[in-house]
Amino acid sequence: MDATSFLTASSASLQAKKTATLLKTLGVNALITGESGIGKRTLASFILPDASIVDASNFDELLVTLESSKELIISNIDNSPNLNRLIDTIEENDVRIVATSKQLQFNELLDDLFSVKLDIPPLRERVEDVTFLVEKFTKEAAELFGSDESFNIKNFKPDLSQNAKSLRRQVMINYLLQDIGDSDLMGIIENYLYDKLGSNSDYRNFLYLYEVPLIRGGLKKFKSQLQLADKLGLNRNTLRKKITENKQYLEGEKQ
Repeated sequence: MDATSFLTASSASLQAKKTATLLKTLGVNALITGESGIGKRTLASFILPDASIVDASNFDELLVTLESSKELIISNIDNSPNLNRLIDTIEENDVRIVATSKQLQFNELLDDLFSVKLDIPPLRERVEDVTFLVEKFTKEAAELFGSDESFNIKNFKPDLSQNAKSLRRQVMINYLLQDIGDSDLMGIIENYLYDKLGSNSDYRNFLYLYEVPLIRGGLKKFKSQLQLADKLGLNRNTLRKKITENKQYLEGEKQ
């Protein structure tokens, strides 16, 4: 999928794409708002595919670019250190702007500059888009790692905390690790611990790295503490103690 593609599986994203398609034919300035990782820049590039993208925090670069451009995408316009001067420069150079912002809030200067404001809902409100994004990121992972496109989604719970950003990272990690071997896994843990070890209680401090995955995986597979305790060769009270000690990592697990 190229940089100017925008997924339209959900009704919300379809409406956003329709509005963006209309904006391609109009010479008006537009503001696209929403959380990080929802596709604001992708949609902006769909509207102005030939325009450069400059973050508003890079103020000097932005002013210079405005003097030599007829159209421009300004990302994170809410981070501009001098909004008055920015808008004056836009108007003086008669530049068409499509900008992005994390929040849709009243601002008289921005209201005057932008004829159209388009707010994109987060992925947690666009469930249909998540499935298509997982497929897209899986294909990217297959190309990156030189493998096939199979991906085991059993027990896969999409991480939408940062929308597409966190979801893409999660898919990449899960794709890479789905066929990991014992030695690879131990190597990862070894590298993780190397810079963290140093106190006299490190064994106890890092024991959760072994116990938590074992308990979580066991509860998912065997469905109850009683069965898991039997499979692990522990009495139920010992397992309960381990669960209590690691409760911050085990909240929501089947008890």
